[in-house]
Amino acid sequence: MRNFRTLDIWKNGIKIVNAIYLLSEKLPSEEKFGIRSQITRAAIAVPSNIAEGCSRNSEIEFKRFLEIAMGSLFEVETQLVICQELGFISIQELKTIFELLHKEARMINSLINRIKNN
Repeated sequence: MRNFRTLDIWKNGIKIVNAIYLLSEKLPSEEKFGIRSQITRAAIAVPSNIAEGCSRNSEIEFKRFLEIAMGSLFEVETQLVICQELGFISIQELKTIFELLHKEARMINSLINRIKNN
């Protein structure tokens, strides 16, 4: 069993959650149960799946949870693009969070590849 709290991918995932919550406050109130709810749940799923994967006994299971985290990460990015397209958030506001998302994707992908190659 791994200690997820020591993993940089988990720590960066927590940063993503914080950034998404701050950004979601800028969404219209009528989106409380729409995209705001969806994007925060997807963001929370990233570090949550990394943590859950750390509890698994096999590398194959851990890798599967990393893949799920990656899917949630792509879901967040897609929802942010939708928010920008709808005029809720500017491209400039998304720049920093996209950097966090892309960094996270690279780290998760790297760990998945290391597990595959072992």
